[in-house]
Amino acid sequence: MLDNRLYYEKLAWPEIAQAAKEDKFMIVPAGMIEDHGPHLPVDTDTVIAKAVCERTAELLDGEALVAPTIVSGYSPHHMDTAGPLTIQWDTFIKHTKDILDSLIHHGFRHILVVNGHGSNAPCLELACRLAMVDNDHARVAFTSWWQMSSVVELAKTLRESDVTSHACEAETSMYLAICPESVDISKAPKDITFPIQPHFFTDLLGEPRHPHKNRVSMVEYWSTMTQTGVVGDATVATREKGMKLLEAAATELCEVLREMKERPWRPRVDRHRPL
Repeated sequence: MLDNRLYYEKLAWPEIAQAAKEDKFMIVPAGMIEDHGPHLPVDTDTVIAKAVCERTAELLDGEALVAPTIVSGYSPHHMDTAGPLTIQWDTFIKHTKDILDSLIHHGFRHILVVNGHGSNAPCLELACRLAMVDNDHARVAFTSWWQMSSVVELAKTLRESDVTSHACEAETSMYLAICPESVDISKAPKDITFPIQPHFFTDLLGEPRHPHKNRVSMVEYWSTMTQTGVVGDATVATREKGMKLLEAAATELCEVLREMKERPWRPRVDRHRPL
């Protein structure tokens, strides 16, 4: 738990106004409530996204606030299993954009949305784009924690499993680092029954298996991909791996935010008239 002064929702309104005046970063965690195998709680994506944002704010040491976590996202393909609370894609985009618009209205100009659920990505990216279109005096960026290059590189040295996709070695390790008492590691399965093809495969921290082949996005119903809700090997997860992954993600996100603030502000130009 961070110092309350780093949580947006724990501040009084004059403190929020002052934080905006100081041009503090706003970090917005976005997760999902959905099945994560028999060993992890359904809040896995939300808990991980929030923890990564908290650690980022902690490392920034007073330069950032953590916004209230966006708890549920877009996950209709998981509805064959008990647990998911999925939001219609357009509702989710509008909901997220309304939050971003509110933060910008209050004076925050550097906002980063950090995602913890794969299928949130297109919706969150569009919400961020729309927020910038409507507010050209603010910068709103989006990423997922596993997209950090330092996380991918670290995973190459840590991982013992062939696939890290869902409720897997990576996510289970992260949850063990954040809240180990909520993980029933005795029920952690290894489930890699889904097909891996040159273009069609799912691996959060993996690279293409075949030279010169790029991934093609195709989201199938999760019940056709796995017997347990897990894609990967959760049995080799450890708290130590999770702590290292968490630190790597947060450290690089600090770099991302500082780069955002260093970008020059350039005015829009109406180029409908000939030069």
